Amino acid sequence: MDSESRERGSDSDTEQKKKKQTSSRSKKSRSQKESKDASLKETSDFSSTKRIPDNHSKRDAMANDAGVILWDVLIQQAEEKSKYNDNAMTEEKAIIFVGSKNAGKTTIISRFVNADDTKIKPTIALEYTYGRKPKSTGSEKAVAHFWELGGGTWLSKLADITINPDIIRTMCVALVLDLSKPNELWVTLEKWLQVIKSRIETVLNEIGETNVTIKEHLKRDAWLRVGEDHADQELIDPFLLPLVIIGTKYDIFQDFDPENRKVICKTLRFVAHKYGAHLLFFSSKIESQMGKIKMMLNHLVFGGPLTKSAQAEHGKPLLITAGQDNFQQIGSPPLPEGDIGRVTAKTPWDLWKHAYLHYFPQESFADPALAPDPAKDKQYAEKIVDDMRTKKDEELEYYRKQSKRQANTLYNY
Repeated sequence: MDSESRERGSDSDTEQKKKKQTSSRSKKSRSQKESKDASLKETSDFSSTKRIPDNHSKRDAMANDAGVILWDVLIQQAEEKSKYNDNAMTEEKAIIFVGSKNAGKTTIISRFVNADDTKIKPTIALEYTYGRKPKSTGSEKAVAHFWELGGGTWLSKLADITINPDIIRTMCVALVLDLSKPNELWVTLEKWLQVIKSRIETVLNEIGETNVTIKEHLKRDAWLRVGEDHADQELIDPFLLPLVIIGTKYDIFQDFDPENRKVICKTLRFVAHKYGAHLLFFSSKIESQMGKIKMMLNHLVFGGPLTKSAQAEHGKPLLITAGQDNFQQIGSPPLPEGDIGRVTAKTPWDLWKHAYLHYFPQESFADPALAPDPAKDKQYAEKIVDDMRTKKDEELEYYRKQSKRQANTLYNY
């Protein structure tokens, strides 16, 4: 019995010691956790200007605390950089292709994503595809969303689907122009620039109350693309979204009269430089030129490098990235001798437009969107037909809204 009592007493003493040690460790753990939480709370308090303050002393204190794992410190630093470093690459980018009808937008996208371009069909309305590229580190892949709006300027309202508040910060624009049709080029160029600019302003107004700084971010990024110290900064109005102007069918364009080529090249150089855009010419039938378009798209959607050398000779395919050109090198508008001194243009834009239209009068009704709608003419009123037209318009509006919801779902997914 004495032996058994001693054993029970010994066991009781051991259990009491374990309880004391456990209680001591719990108190220490709670104390360390409270210290860690307080330290983390301090490091997450940044100024309203979103500049990262000097938190080295705080991080050192955290690292020296035995209750904080070094991995937590690294995660905290990564989160700070991701949240406050505006130059950090976005995981996903989106780009919308608009422009001339049958200019080769689908071919450009198909070649870039390595799809089969032997079965390409004309784009009727709005089409979507995507591409992925392995990131330099880790197993994750960067994703690029490609939207293509077909039909020239006819269905320009569908651009509202892709340029929306959810993805405005990650959106790019590719304006594709058919160089073989200079008599439609200006009206297409001007129309799409107006549509996209108007849509951007509408989106910024929609989100202005929730994020008043987003427009300033877009402006700052636009000037970074051009160069804040550019010699023409007072004459440039950078496009708020990254913009590339692509002239296609260069294989036909290269056989134009040299003077006509010069007028088109100088005009597009002026437009691209005014809006801080990239400009390049190419032909999908000339394989050696495909590398340029792939390089440009890789830069826009995956952050790849751009060439540092510009090609501005009018006898060769143009390749001028944002900020590389200047108005002095572009020269003055190619006005006819009789118009010099007599044109009453109020802006450089109007002056260049006047000069271009002198050489290439635009076919105003080449696009259905620019022609009067006979269905709205009262002298052709027919109740049955008009009722059917109204029903079709409602179906089109329903399709537009459905496509917009689908676009947001695909992007957010």
